[in-house]
Amino acid sequence: MRVVDAHVHFFSHKFFSTLVSQKPGLTLDAAMEQLDWEMPDPDPEKFAARWLAELDQQSVEAAAIIASLPGDESSVAAAAQANPDRLFAYAMVNPKSPQAPVLANIRVACLFPAMHRYSIQDECCRPLFEWAQREKRAVFVHCGMLSVGVRKKLDLPSPFDMRYSNPIDLHAVALKYPDVPIIIPHFGAGYFREALMVASLCPNVYLDTSSSNDWTKLQVPPISVRGSFRQALKVLGPQRLLFGTDSSFFPRGWQTAIFETQATALHELGTSSTDAQAIFADNLLRILAR
Repeated sequence: MRVVDAHVHFFSHKFFSTLVSQKPGLTLDAAMEQLDWEMPDPDPEKFAARWLAELDQQSVEAAAIIASLPGDESSVAAAAQANPDRLFAYAMVNPKSPQAPVLANIRVACLFPAMHRYSIQDECCRPLFEWAQREKRAVFVHCGMLSVGVRKKLDLPSPFDMRYSNPIDLHAVALKYPDVPIIIPHFGAGYFREALMVASLCPNVYLDTSSSNDWTKLQVPPISVRGSFRQALKVLGPQRLLFGTDSSFFPRGWQTAIFETQATALHELGTSSTDAQAIFADNLLRILAR
């Protein structure tokens, strides 16, 4: 089966250097020692080669790589341009920033309303959706629980605001831009019912399946990953689910266990090989080929 990961964080050298600059006195070397993670190569193309070797080892055909701080678009753009058939550039964007991002080589703009404290319905978001509509791109909108592990490990503040994390806020936006694929990661990250509601009303809304999906423990009653797939398949069908892992750093690398959990869940649900192939690769490739 072909596997294309829809959710990999490209924690570049620039990502870490920008992150440590937010904490006075913290150096890059000290941060990497504290994290006990591998230092990425300063050259994005060489760091991309590190990821490609990992994907090869895991028999993963391609991956969407996310620039995980605003301003790091150039890292994923360079990596993807050097490997256009295997790496697809996504970039986190803060629409409130006065500095417009360079999105010429970006396939998907990633919005984190709770992180940057705005409503997805605010006027500041309109240019990004119009860009996506004009350029036939997609928009990724993080909803639900938001916890950034690297910030916690480095004791960096995370003044997020969950008032802006409800997928319901996407309803009017998705209706206004029906030709723009809108991706909600992690099954809505705790707003599972709300994500399903929006997706049931808006055929341009997709769910990505990435991460360990710990939010399932907070559902009342709790729901399993298999249960999440069962309900999502009932509402969206197999054509609007995008497999992802939420992999991010080395030496951990690509998260095989997440793939195995999701593949097992789909097998136990009796998912056909055709539908599984759509979820694990074809749906994302179809969106990006627009």
